[in-house]
Order: sequence, then C-alpha cells, then structure tokens
Amino acid sequence: MGGIPLFPEAASSFASEVDALYLFIVAVSAFFTVAVSVAVVVFGIKYRRKHAEEVGAHIEGSLPLELAWSIIPTIISMVMFGWGAKLFYEMRVPPDETLQIYAVGKQWMWKFQHTGGQREINELHVPMGRPIKVLVTSEDVLHDLYFPAFRTKIDAIPGRYSQLWFTATKAGRYRIFCAEYCGTKHSGMIGSVVVMEPPQYQAWLAGGGTEGTMAERGAKLFNDLACNTCHLDSGQGRGPSLKDIIGKPVELAGGGTALVDEGYLRESILNSQAKVVKGFAPLMPTFQGLISEEGLAALIEHIKSLSPQATTSAPALVPAAATISSTPDAPAQGAQR
Repeated sequence: MGGIPLFPEAASSFASEVDALYLFIVAVSAFFTVAVSVAVVVFGIKYRRKHAEEVGAHIEGSLPLELAWSIIPTIISMVMFGWGAKLFYEMRVPPDETLQIYAVGKQWMWKFQHTGGQREINELHVPMGRPIKVLVTSEDVLHDLYFPAFRTKIDAIPGRYSQLWFTATKAGRYRIFCAEYCGTKHSGMIGSVVVMEPPQYQAWLAGGGTEGTMAERGAKLFNDLACNTCHLDSGQGRGPSLKDIIGKPVELAGGGTALVDEGYLRESILNSQAKVVKGFAPLMPTFQGLISEEGLAALIEHIKSLSPQATTSAPALVPAAATISSTPDAPAQGAQR
C-alpha cells in the first residue's frame, strides 16, 4: 500500500502489525456502519406507516437477540483492546541490547547525538536490522518525534526523557515529522532517517565523531566541573560513588527507593534537591537552565560508562525518579552543566 499517501512504506519490525490492527478496526467499524445504515433504511421502508390510522404491532423483545448484540460487540472490543495492548507494550519496551541515540526537539529542528560522538541535525543515520532506542527530550516546547515508515512516535517533553525504539527492516530514506503543533513553523520541522546496510553504516560512523565519544566528552565535562572531587569511586566523598550504579535501586533520605536510569541521572543533575540519597547531605546545587541538552546527555553517557555490565532499556520508559545528593564547593563551576 506504499502508493497510498495514508499508508507510507512499512519499514520496521512492527509496522505490519500496526497496519493490520488499524485495518481490522477500520473494517469492523465500516462493517457495523454499513450494517446499521442498511438496517435503518430497510426497516424504515418495510415498516413504514401505510395510512394515518395504522398502529404498529406490539413487540415483546427477544432475549437471545439482546444477548447477541451485547456479547458480540464486547468480544470484538476486547479483541481490539488485547491486540492493541500487546502491540503497545512491544512498541514501548525495547530489547536489552539496543543502539542508543539521543534526540532533542527545538524550534524548528531535530538534533541527534550518537553515543560514538556523531551529531546530526534533521537527519538520522541508523543500521538496518538492529534495534534502535531513541531517548527524546525538548529544549523549549512540546514536540513529537514521528517516524511514519516505522509506525512509531513519542512526545518530546521539556524537562524529562521519553523513549521510542524500532528495528528498521528496509534500507532507504524515510521521513521524520513533528506530530505535535509547536508553533508557527511546525510544518517545517521535518527531517529524514537514513537506514543503511550494516557495512555502509560502519563506514559512515568512521567518518564522524571527531570530538570523541559522548562518554569521553562527558568525562571531560565531569572533570572540568570538579564533579570527580565529590563522587569518589570509594564512596567516601561528599556524594555517592557513581561506579556500577546503573540499573540498581538506591535508598532515599525521605524513605523509599529509586531505580538509577537516564531519567534518574537527569533529575540528579538538574534538580538535585528533589530526592536526596540516604546518607548524604543535600549539598549539590541545581543546574536547571545552566547546562545544554548535549552536555547533559554526554554526562549521562559518561556515568553509564562506569557501569559497563548494566542496561537501562526498560527503566528509561518512566520519568526521572530520584537524585544523587552531592555538590562541588563552587556552584558557579556548573554553569556549563
């Protein structure tokens, strides 16, 4: 159905199932629309009043008929619900092993960062046949990252991460849209995703990332801001150790626990007083508005690199949950964080 504008080419692992569910719902809706409309016309003609004094026959009703039109639509609606819930879960929970990319929406562009250090604007290169997880946020207003050919989209929300994932199944160039009205030039906030064969993608990777990987840039920023003076690997600093913390729960000073994922790290840096780790004083300053999204993502990747055996694919689905409590002596050093 690639020639029909309402059906762009299906180029992801779950695109065909999304289309099948959509067509099933349309077919069921069309069937009952036609059936009810035809019944109304036929009964209207067949049982119309023949003369002014005619009185309609008394109808007692039919229990089997009433049960049928209650049970059958219920079964059909539950099939839709079950099918949709299964597909929604598959589309929102990525596999453990994914290639991670950071995306930032900004009026009026999409900015992408690969963990290898490559940066792109309004264009995204990905390999065919490999699961891709995109962590999405916004620098200004609400946007929505939409890949029509992959049948997936997610809101880009200021102040938090959301995520989507896909596995591209066909090489080629496909559209990227913003699917949330974000201002006067919303319609111009478009781009392209280029799906490449693995060898071509590796060749493309080799030609970028001259500033180092995201983790390397994050490590430099981590040291420049003197974060390493508080977050000691030994755990004896003014802040907790960041080594091997990804994917693990931490206890909070106010009670309860929080899972360490990208959202946790984001809130820890931007709003450090929100939830304080048990055993540490709330000394760390907040960096909201003082750090670019690119720098924030690099810091997160550096911290994640300290937990080489961990994965955060599933936890990243939820908003930021907790915070690391520590601080360098001079808050002004965090102006670029």
